[in-house]
Amino acid sequence: MKHLQDKNTSDSKTKSKPKVTLKTAFKTIIWPRRNLVLVGLLLIVIRSLSGLILPWQSKVLLDKVVPNKDYALLYQMVGIVVVAITVQAVSSFLLTRILSVQAQYLISELRAQVQKKVLSLPISFFDNTKSGALVSRIMSDVEGVRNLIGTGLVQLVGGTFTAIVSLIILIKLNAWMTLFVFVPLSIFAIIALKAFKYIRPIFRKRGKINAEVKGRLTETLAGVRVIKAFNAEKQEEEVFEKGVDLLFQNVKKSLTATALMTSSSTFLIGIATTGIMGIGGYFMILGEMTTGDFLFFTLVLGFMIAPIVQMSNIGSQLTEALAGLDRTEELMQLATEDDDENRTLELPNFKGDLEFKDVSFAYEENKNVLHNISFKAPSGSVIALVGSSGSGKSTIAGLSATFLNPNSGEITIDGKNIAEVKLNSFRKNLGVVLQDEFLFEGSIRENILFPRPNATEAQLQFAVKSAYVNEFTDRFDDGLETLIGERGVKLSGGQRQRIAIARAILADPKLIILDEATSNLDTESEGLIQKSLAELTKNRTTIVIAHRLSTIRKADQILVIENGKIAERGNHNELIEKQGRYFDLYTYQAKI
Repeated sequence: MKHLQDKNTSDSKTKSKPKVTLKTAFKTIIWPRRNLVLVGLLLIVIRSLSGLILPWQSKVLLDKVVPNKDYALLYQMVGIVVVAITVQAVSSFLLTRILSVQAQYLISELRAQVQKKVLSLPISFFDNTKSGALVSRIMSDVEGVRNLIGTGLVQLVGGTFTAIVSLIILIKLNAWMTLFVFVPLSIFAIIALKAFKYIRPIFRKRGKINAEVKGRLTETLAGVRVIKAFNAEKQEEEVFEKGVDLLFQNVKKSLTATALMTSSSTFLIGIATTGIMGIGGYFMILGEMTTGDFLFFTLVLGFMIAPIVQMSNIGSQLTEALAGLDRTEELMQLATEDDDENRTLELPNFKGDLEFKDVSFAYEENKNVLHNISFKAPSGSVIALVGSSGSGKSTIAGLSATFLNPNSGEITIDGKNIAEVKLNSFRKNLGVVLQDEFLFEGSIRENILFPRPNATEAQLQFAVKSAYVNEFTDRFDDGLETLIGERGVKLSGGQRQRIAIARAILADPKLIILDEATSNLDTESEGLIQKSLAELTKNRTTIVIAHRLSTIRKADQILVIENGKIAERGNHNELIEKQGRYFDLYTYQAKI
C-alpha cells in the first residue's frame, strides 16, 4: 500500500494525526485492483438484475397466468425464475470468491508491510510501546480493509445500483406512492450521515483501547510466574477488568448510535409501509392499479429499502475500516532508522576500530546519563566496562551497537562517523550477547542457527562445541532438536546463556558486545564459557560489561564508569596498583 508506506517524516510527534478518507482509500486500495473490482461490479449488476426477476414474474402470475389459466405461460414463468435464481446464486459465489478472497489477500499483504515497518523503527520506539499493543496494530487495525474490497464494497455498490433501478421501476408503477416513500427515506439518510460522523472517532479510540488491553494481557501472561510468586492475581484481574470496561463503554457508545439508526429505519419504514397500504388500496379501489401491480410495487420497494437500511451496517463497517487505516497510516508515517539521509557510507572492509570522542547522551532532555565519554577500542582489543548499577555501562553498549544515537560528540568505526554509516553495513558485522538473552520458541538448533539459517552442519557443530552447548544437549533425548518453550523456559539460565553465546559464535561478527554474558552461569559453566569467549573474542573488537571482575582480568583496557563518567581506566594490574575505585570493587568481590 504505497500511500501508507511512503509518507514518512523525521519527526512524527509534530504531525497531526493522519486521516484516511474514502477518496484516499479509493486511490491507494481500490484503484490498483481496478480490474478485479470491475469484474466484481459486473457480477453485482448481474446479481441485482436477476434478483428483480422474481417480483416481475409475481406480477405476471397474478395479472396474466392465474386470470387466464395459462399453463404454458406458467411453465415459462417458472423456468425464467429458476434461471434467475441460478444466475443470482452463481454470481454471489463468484463475488465472494473474487472480492472477499482478494480482500483477505490484501489484509495479509498489509500486515506484512506494517510488520516490516515496525521492525525498521528505532529501539527508542519499542522502549515506549507495549509489544502487545503493536501486535494489535499489526493484526487487527488492517482487518477493516476487507470492507473496502470485499463485503462492504459489494453491499455499497450493489445496494446503490439495486436501489436506483428499483426507484425507476417504482416511479413508472406509481409516482405518488414512490414520492410518499421517498420522504421518510430521506430523513433516515440525514440521521445516518450524522451518526457516522459521530461513530468514526469512537472506532478510532476503540482501536487504541483494544491495543492497550491486549498489551497488558500479553505482559500478564508473559509474567505469570512473577504474578503468582507475589500473589498478585487479584491486582492483575482488577487492571484487566478496568481495561475491558473501557472497551465496553466505547462499544456501548457506538451501539447507541447504531441502535438510533436501526430504530429510525424501523419507524420510518413502518410509516412508509402504512402509507403504501392506504394509497395502494385507494388506487386499487379506483381500478387504477391491479393486484399484480400492487404486489410488484411492494416487492420492488423491498429491493429499494433493504440496501438503504443496510447502509447503516455498511457505514459502520466502512467507518471502522477507515479508523483502522487511520491508525495504520499513523504508524507507517513514523521515521525509520534508515530514514536518516546522513547514513550513506558503507564499510566494505570492516576492521572494528571503535572510538568514542566526547560522547554525551540523555534519555530525557537536559538529563545526561553520559558526560563526555572518550576512549579507543582498537581492532581485536577487549574493552571492559565496570561500575555500579545505573552508572551508564549499558548506555555505552547501546551506543556502540547503534541502538542509541549520541546527543553530542562522535563515535567512529574504522575512522568513519558511525552516524553516517548505513546500519545494515555496520550491524552485519555486529554480535550481541545480553544478560537476559532472548530465545525464540522452537528447538535449540533453530535458535543457534537464527543469525545464519543457511550455515553448514560443520559450522553449527563448531559453535555448539565452542560454547559447550553439547555438554548438556548430549544428555537430552532429542539433542539439538529439543524444544525449549517460550523464551526458553524449559532450560536453566546457564543453558540459555550458552545457546546465546553459540548463536554469537555462529554469526562470526567483527565487533562483539557482551552484556553480563556470564552472569547466569554457575562456577563450572563459567569456566567453560570463559574458554569459549576467549576463542570468540580473538581478533575481534569486544565491549564487555561485567559485574564479576574476575572475568575481565585479561581485558586490554578496563573503564570504570561512575555517574556517567570514566572515573578510571587501565588494565587490571594498573588499576589494582592505583588502589582506587576498581581496587575497592575487586577486593570487595574477592572477600565475598
